Amino acid sequence: MSDLEHDKIHQQVRDAYAVIARSGGCGCGPSCCTPTERSTAERLTQGIGYSAEETAAVPEGANLGLGCGNPQAIANLKVGETVLDLGSGAGFDAFLAAHAVGPTGRVIGVDMTPDMLTKAHANAARGGYANVNFRLGEIEHLPVADATVDVIISNCVINLAPDKAQVCRDAWRVLKPSAPFTEAIPDPPYRRQQAILLLTDGQNVGGSGDGYKAVWGTGSAAYDEMNSRLLTLAGNVKADGVIVYVIQFANDDEDLKNLLKQVASGPDAPYYHLAQGAAELQTVFREVANHLTELRLSK
Repeated sequence: MSDLEHDKIHQQVRDAYAVIARSGGCGCGPSCCTPTERSTAERLTQGIGYSAEETAAVPEGANLGLGCGNPQAIANLKVGETVLDLGSGAGFDAFLAAHAVGPTGRVIGVDMTPDMLTKAHANAARGGYANVNFRLGEIEHLPVADATVDVIISNCVINLAPDKAQVCRDAWRVLKPSAPFTEAIPDPPYRRQQAILLLTDGQNVGGSGDGYKAVWGTGSAAYDEMNSRLLTLAGNVKADGVIVYVIQFANDDEDLKNLLKQVASGPDAPYYHLAQGAAELQTVFREVANHLTELRLSK
């Protein structure tokens, strides 16, 4: 893909999210909520794995109903850590991360849409979040110094980037080496485990993510191309030893199920899960988190 095509996709995404920021919020699903109704955004967000306590813990206007999962459920954030949120929007996940890392920790949010940054800064000031910093930038080229971040989170944003490999390369650049291991064992005789969690409904049903279909189209050829890319990407990362967890949400289509079982590291739990509703989704998140308890995701 050429630089011109990259820029075109960035601009399409930037324009779409600028409208959302200015209007006050709308989920990524096929139906929009009334922009000013906080309760609607909360309902959408609680339907994809957030608790009522989490949605109530952030300033009004931070939760725009845009996510497709809850990264906090598996991030295992610790007090004092530095967290980077890729595609931070109006600040919802960044503010929740700030609660988790406490006043001695730090959260950096990066977003390429100026209107979202304006909204996030206003929300941070209103909520008194002194340990949260929002920066304008593309997630392929992060405005973050090398080896300064403990944990990276992202919520249905990497799928919108035209060069996902570059996103991963730059994310790797800013991550710190895992201090508990590198200091105690400078050259450990084992491979440090990494993992990816994919949450998808495959067709943008049920109000959850997959916003890339707005860019790539929804015809059969577009679906085949995206599925082929997904299988290739999954095969490459699994060949490199990365665990791939997949959650099929709100859609029990058999063709989608067969595809996603190939994407996952295994065709059954703990790697592949089907979650039809919000309650099942929260249960699955807990199961994945339990499986990852001993595998702190880092360099």
